[in-house]
Amino acid sequence: MTAESTDPGQGQALGRPAAAAALTGDSTAEDMATLTRNSSVYVYEVPVRLWHWINAAAILVLCLTGYLIGSPPPSLEAAEATHQFFFGYIRFAHFAAGMIMTVGFFGRIYWSFVGNSHSKQLFRLPLLNRKWWSEVWDEAKWYAFLKKRPKKYVGHNPLAQIAMFFFMTVGMSFMILTGFALYSEGVGRGSLIDRIFGPLLDVVGGSQMMHQIHHLGMWAIVIFIIIHIYAAIREDIMSRKSMVSTMISGTRTFKDDDPN
Repeated sequence: MTAESTDPGQGQALGRPAAAAALTGDSTAEDMATLTRNSSVYVYEVPVRLWHWINAAAILVLCLTGYLIGSPPPSLEAAEATHQFFFGYIRFAHFAAGMIMTVGFFGRIYWSFVGNSHSKQLFRLPLLNRKWWSEVWDEAKWYAFLKKRPKKYVGHNPLAQIAMFFFMTVGMSFMILTGFALYSEGVGRGSLIDRIFGPLLDVVGGSQMMHQIHHLGMWAIVIFIIIHIYAAIREDIMSRKSMVSTMISGTRTFKDDDPN
């Protein structure tokens, strides 16, 4: 059908997305146009999904090895201490996972500039948008079981967006900076990493204090992971859209056709 068509039915169909978009938070007119034709919207692109799962694996390794570094296991009796490298393997796994997480994080920042509108949510909060704040409150009531019917969002809902921004964007930046500051000690004075991150040790009051701060950051991430998994499963079961499968397929599937 051409753009010059005067079919009234098509005109109504084209008019619905813009009207509905105002009622569904972060969705765009393009998203709503797709929603009027199908029951799902392609939201998370391949690079975003790859980053999510690789980052999840890296964080899991970092948390496990970080705990062991902070609370070292007792000596093993498999061989003499001089013939073992058990703790060295733990540290190597921690450093390797940290490097992977750092490279992936910079790749994710890059994709927020070249990807679709939903890839930007992790790094940008619309703090001056009054409607967005009202939706934050609305989602808080939903998570507190004070509301029976949640709104539908194509990307992250506003409350999840806040959590992802502070625990992932800010939190990962904090862990990368403090982690490389500690890593600079092993690399040695005068190295490039030491010149960039070493001064952070003096800012916080020394190596021991940096270890404590970095370790506390790990526990904050553990708490976030628990809440994140709970919220994702809860949304999959109780909300009006898919959640877990969306980060596998990239497609958000809705359980009803009502855009409100």
